[in-house]
Amino acid sequence: MIENKDILIVGLQSLDSRIGSNCVNIAHEFAKLNRVLYVNYALDRKTALLSKSDPLVQKKLKVIQGKLPEITEVKKNLWNLSPPVILESTNQISPAFLFRFLNRINNKRFAGAIAPTLRKLGFKSFILFNDSDFYRSFFLADFLNPKLYVYYTRDNMVATKYFRKYGKEFEGKLMKKSDLVVANSKFLQEKAAEYNKNAFYVGQGCDFSLFNNENKYQIPADLQKIPRPRIGYLGALKSSRLDIDLLYEIATGKKNYQIVLVGPEDQMFKKSILHQLDNIHFMGPRKQEELPSYLTGFDVAINPQSPNELTVGNYPRKIDEYLAMGKPTLATKTPSMKVFAKYVYLAEGAKQYISMIEKALEEDSEELSQKRSRFARQHTWKNSVESIYDAIETVSKS
Repeated sequence: MIENKDILIVGLQSLDSRIGSNCVNIAHEFAKLNRVLYVNYALDRKTALLSKSDPLVQKKLKVIQGKLPEITEVKKNLWNLSPPVILESTNQISPAFLFRFLNRINNKRFAGAIAPTLRKLGFKSFILFNDSDFYRSFFLADFLNPKLYVYYTRDNMVATKYFRKYGKEFEGKLMKKSDLVVANSKFLQEKAAEYNKNAFYVGQGCDFSLFNNENKYQIPADLQKIPRPRIGYLGALKSSRLDIDLLYEIATGKKNYQIVLVGPEDQMFKKSILHQLDNIHFMGPRKQEELPSYLTGFDVAINPQSPNELTVGNYPRKIDEYLAMGKPTLATKTPSMKVFAKYVYLAEGAKQYISMIEKALEEDSEELSQKRSRFARQHTWKNSVESIYDAIETVSKS
């Protein structure tokens, strides 16, 4: 057990992220026994210029302008720093030597924006916990000198368009020079072990205070208007992760299925043929606290991922959310879904999806609902963070 330590957290999402974040949950769990400084990602110049209407960007700009405080105390033992700095937009720069040069400058600026708060809070012998930020934070250990460096991988980020150019090189090198790597899926743990012998599987958590099947959630009025059976998805609708063609084939293959999609759409989804189908319903983005109410109204919950480099190793937290509410759950078969095989219907292609949905509807019972919920409730943030603590202690003693 790690306690009474100072932990600095950096990553790809801010503490006030509009979508769920593993790292935010981990930070709150860390703070129960340790002092934690959570650093929001630094604003880059391109985003500052092109996304001024975004409330989160506006907030970061106000901090840089001195109109808002850089650091806030979120609760006991947890502080949030919005770094008062703008970094250069470098991820697509060529040639490679120029990217490396500018990235080091960005790292120095980023570290320089963090260091004063570390001194102010008295963080000296601290643990640096990095949530997949292998560009901005590549050199942080060199500039900030942590006692221990923990790299956290929870997605195959190098497969994304944003990181594809230099990501594999930088993530691999950062894993190699970290003291240990912790991963939320077996697939990512095995991948990390190629670079660092101290690679550990630590599982995933779920917020069961929100997704609690014992609560009596009221099905939203707009969902009640949609006839059953409702086949639903919660989360961002990203074409890089979800299979638009699969959804089309399911909807046209079984026209009595009402497919309900709750979440913000990317441009591919907005322009897709799915909007022309009467039995596909786009509900738009909803607040996190509204999601259980929508899930309550689903007859079957799905995660129709595209099997690709980006999804092959990720642990979809929504699966635990679905199961925690006792819902029959169907997902695309990937290596990381093996852990769910006894409780989730796994399918490849539209024909299997349709037959599995039929099976899920026919077999559902209160007994199965309770089994799903009990299984999901093993995946707490407390358990996941305790596994991180165990990994840190193992490496510290070696």
